[in-house]
Amino acid sequence: MRRPAVAGQFYPRDPEELNEELKVAFSDAAAGEALPIRGAVVPHAGYVYSGAVAAEVYARLPKRETYVLIGPNHQGLGLPVALSRDTWMTPLGVAECDLELADALMGSIIEVDESAHLYEHSLEVQIPFLQARFKGFKILPICMGLQDEETAIEVGEAVGEAAKSLGRDCTVIASSDFTHYEHQEEARRKDAQVIEAILRMDVAAVYKTVYGLNLTACGYGPISATITASRILGAESGRLLRYSTSGDVIGDFSQVVGYGAIAFV
Repeated sequence: MRRPAVAGQFYPRDPEELNEELKVAFSDAAAGEALPIRGAVVPHAGYVYSGAVAAEVYARLPKRETYVLIGPNHQGLGLPVALSRDTWMTPLGVAECDLELADALMGSIIEVDESAHLYEHSLEVQIPFLQARFKGFKILPICMGLQDEETAIEVGEAVGEAAKSLGRDCTVIASSDFTHYEHQEEARRKDAQVIEAILRMDVAAVYKTVYGLNLTACGYGPISATITASRILGAESGRLLRYSTSGDVIGDFSQVVGYGAIAFV
C-alpha cells in the first residue's frame, strides 16, 4: 500500500476538507462537455495554486478503465523510469493498480521500483481529482527521473503499444508545471512557446524549445511521453483548456510558476 506522502501539504488531509477544496476547484473550471481525451497535461502544485487549472482537464475526462499517470521524479530516488504496482491510498480511499497493463510493460525501459514513488508528489496529487469524479477505475503510476527525448519517446511507445495490445480503454496524464520562479511576463512568454509545440504534439519541437529557452518546466519528459502514447491511442491534436500562474492566485508577479491544462484528442 502506497500511503499519502503530501496530504496536509499539497491538499487537505481531512476527507471533508479535501472534498470541499475539490468542489471549489471544479466550480472554477469552465463548463464544458466531456472530451474524448486520450492524453492530457495537468499541474501538480498545491491545490490552492493550481487546483482550478487541473480541474479543467478532470472536469472533461471521460470515464476510462485505467488512467496512466506519468510524472517527474523530484526526489531523485529509485530507478530512472519507475513503475508502481502498489495500491495507492488517499484521504478519499484507494486506487488499484492496473496489474495487467503493468505486466505488459515488463521488458521495456519501464521497471518496477516503489522507492521512486515513496515521497513523490507529482502523481499523488492527481488521484483525488479522479476519485472525486469516478468509481471503479484503475491507475498506472510511472515516475521519470530520466527525461531525455529518446527516453520519453521510448516510455510513450511502450505505454501506448501495451494499452493498444490489451485493448485497454485508457487516458494517459502527464503531470508537470511549467516555468518556475521567473517574472510573470517572462514566464508567460516562455510557456507560450513550449505550449505551442505541445499543442502540435511535436516532441522534437518541445525539446528544442525547452533547451533553447532553458525552460524550467519540470515534466517535459512526461509530457513528451504522453504525446507519444496519445498519438498511438488515436489523439491527433492538443487543446489548451487553461493557463495561469501562481501570481494570478496570490498577486505576486515577481517569481511565478506556470500551470497549464492541455487535452490531446
